[in-house]
Amino acid sequence: MNPHPPLLSPGYGSTLLRAPRQEPILLPHPLADLTGPALGEGPVAAADADLTAGPDGEAQGQRIVVHGQVRDADGRPVRDTLLEVWQANAAGRYRHRWDRHDAPLDPHFTGVGRALTDAQGRYRFVTVKPGAYPWGNHANAWRPAHIHFSVFGRAFTQRLVTQMYFPDDPLFAYDPIYNSVPEFARDRLVAGFDLSATVESWALGYRFDIVLAGTGATPMETP
Repeated sequence: MNPHPPLLSPGYGSTLLRAPRQEPILLPHPLADLTGPALGEGPVAAADADLTAGPDGEAQGQRIVVHGQVRDADGRPVRDTLLEVWQANAAGRYRHRWDRHDAPLDPHFTGVGRALTDAQGRYRFVTVKPGAYPWGNHANAWRPAHIHFSVFGRAFTQRLVTQMYFPDDPLFAYDPIYNSVPEFARDRLVAGFDLSATVESWALGYRFDIVLAGTGATPMETP
């Protein structure tokens, strides 16, 4: 069964404008697109995985550790995969000029991070739990707390995008994006609370594993 959301999801209003009306045409990629750029450890620093260490102070909100493993269809760990994340701050506002939500900006919260998976396909981010925010899709529309994930293969043409949610969010039932995913696969988007990743007196831990393909694949926005 296909776990990915359809490109056209009428409840998710903007898909009515951007979803293709005809079958997409697959364009051939030149060798350069398929083989480069090769991502290595050099351009990605350990500090890039900490979204709370903005200039001159600590980010506001519930500090959390988000970690997990990237696996292929056969359950094998995928190493040296670039993960990029972006999210709203604890008040539910993105650090982006187009975000018009009147919640306060946090000058100490970067809102973006990146990390490479290690030899066991593992990754780890330090961030804050994002707030819900209004998004105008329908009457009284609020997005559940979530973190966007971008997963790169060995080239930028191999990019996959998904979202991580938090357990027991009361907004799940009202969110067309979450509900555009087939029901049997929605739990794959919800991180699990992980006491082993919790840091005493400092941060709560959540685990979010990403499976790239196969029967247990994580739903992606670009299947």
